[in-house]
Amino acid sequence: MKHFPKLLSSQIGFDVAETLLDGFNRHYRVFRDAAIQAKQYFEEGDWLALQTLARDRIASYDDRVAECVTSLEDEYDAENIDDDIWQQIKLHYIGLLTTHRQPECAETFFNSVCCQILHRSYFNNDFIFVRPVISTEYIENDEPAARPTYRAYYPEKDGLAATLERIVTNFQLASPFEDLSRDVQCVMQSMHDEFGAFTPAPNFQIHVLSSLFYRNKAAYIVGRIINGDALLPFAIAVRHVQPRVLALDTVLLTREQLLIIFSFSHSYFLVDMEVPSAYVEFLGTIMPHKPKGEIYTSVGLQKQGKNLFYRDLLHHLKHSSDRFIIAPGIKGLVMIVFTLPSFPYVFKLIKDAFPPPKDTTRQKIKDKYLLVKRHDRLGRMADTLEYSSVALPLARLDDALIRELQKEAPSMIEYEGDKLVIRHVYIERRMVPLNLYLQNGDAAQIDHGIKEYGDAIKQLIQANIFPGDMLYKNFGVTRHGRVVFYDYDEIEYLTDCNVRRVPPPRNEEDEMSGEPWYSVGPHDIFPETYDTFLLGDPRVREAFMRHHADFFDPALWQHHKEQVQRGELADFFPYDQAVRFSVRYPAQFAQTA
Repeated sequence: MKHFPKLLSSQIGFDVAETLLDGFNRHYRVFRDAAIQAKQYFEEGDWLALQTLARDRIASYDDRVAECVTSLEDEYDAENIDDDIWQQIKLHYIGLLTTHRQPECAETFFNSVCCQILHRSYFNNDFIFVRPVISTEYIENDEPAARPTYRAYYPEKDGLAATLERIVTNFQLASPFEDLSRDVQCVMQSMHDEFGAFTPAPNFQIHVLSSLFYRNKAAYIVGRIINGDALLPFAIAVRHVQPRVLALDTVLLTREQLLIIFSFSHSYFLVDMEVPSAYVEFLGTIMPHKPKGEIYTSVGLQKQGKNLFYRDLLHHLKHSSDRFIIAPGIKGLVMIVFTLPSFPYVFKLIKDAFPPPKDTTRQKIKDKYLLVKRHDRLGRMADTLEYSSVALPLARLDDALIRELQKEAPSMIEYEGDKLVIRHVYIERRMVPLNLYLQNGDAAQIDHGIKEYGDAIKQLIQANIFPGDMLYKNFGVTRHGRVVFYDYDEIEYLTDCNVRRVPPPRNEEDEMSGEPWYSVGPHDIFPETYDTFLLGDPRVREAFMRHHADFFDPALWQHHKEQVQRGELADFFPYDQAVRFSVRYPAQFAQTA
């Protein structure tokens, strides 16, 4: 450790704190610039640029952390700074955050940098922010020209139709609307269909977040209606109906619909937030049971969400007594999966070795998970939280789980006092495995599960994702009834696959053979053969052929591959197409046509 005179050490502490905050401020400028750029790409309908922007923004956090670490090591030999100075660095940093508009995210950035510089023994001591220090309550941008977090509108003054039009036009999108008056009438009709006629209370008002939420080929206006004691959430989807011509596609008026568009299986929104905690607080009022960590993640601040999740886990462990157990279901060849029954997540470790037919490595599997993290997940692939050096109380691990870890992944665990430290782990939302859902389901559940399964895979291949292992056990059913893919070790880009038809047998021996009579390359896929492992149950077969008879036709897969190769991005809707205005109110759209 380096020792400095007291006055000099104080100055070094302040300088390091400033360098750390400069690093965070640069990160957040990049973060906001991406959201601002998203508006232009949306207006232009440049969907591929929007996808690239979203992918690059995910990687930018780690890049900024690495830059800051390099700067501190080069200028201050940070790894060898002594404990007293690190304590001063933290105190100076706290002082710099007292008027900051993103203090909670800046604290997380501090932790990210320190945990790369300092030894793991420091992770839970006074040198990092184990708990938040700066309050995020009532932070607001007080600059005269600054936008407020949300705008309040009073429909009683100008009428609901005029108010809704003003809400939309206040976002100042450069592209014109096809027929905004028609769309506003559809919003009002939807509100009437959902809530019926209601009497405006003296406090009747509409609050709308000041920034649009961009994802895929849509932008969302997010807000809440206040009327008496009622607080009603809403999100209005804005889409292109033709190049550079806009329309309101639908209005979502239930918490469940909002929970789906903000779910863990969707990519992160691009949204410009001067004060992210204020946005999260607002979103928490319209989705009151959604953890704050998940809300931070959904608006693109996934490192803050990851930080809050870990705090929630530690809090839960202190207030529960059940034990971690091997997750129910069929064991995988690549991952050990375990769960805490009282906590709605699963923990996944990569095994040390993989039996045939798996031919992969730990690094290849990590690369697959990174691919999914940066890809558009379309509501069909589960997001994962990736952690290193997670310490769990040894007494809370079931004996069978400990034996499994020692047998299958000894290199990934170590014992430290009364804790088991896991060197690398992925954490995902717990779902009902689709194979168990189908096995235990009635006819209606089987029909729903198979329709969702086929829809999920068709949407994935439209987005250039070939799942690889399509067994039902690798898919889960969410609490909202959506089927989501969650096993990524064999995932590939569809454009890297050769879609082939099974050639006819050359003779009777070929026809009777249990082995392929044709060559199979490492990237060849044969959709005609998938019925062998998908349609064994007659009830499943009936539902599958009713909804997805084309699933086994190579032409379907080849069509989507060629579509991706041409740079075409399909339309994806995180809501039922039946609620789209053009479907729900066709007469009004016929008049426009």
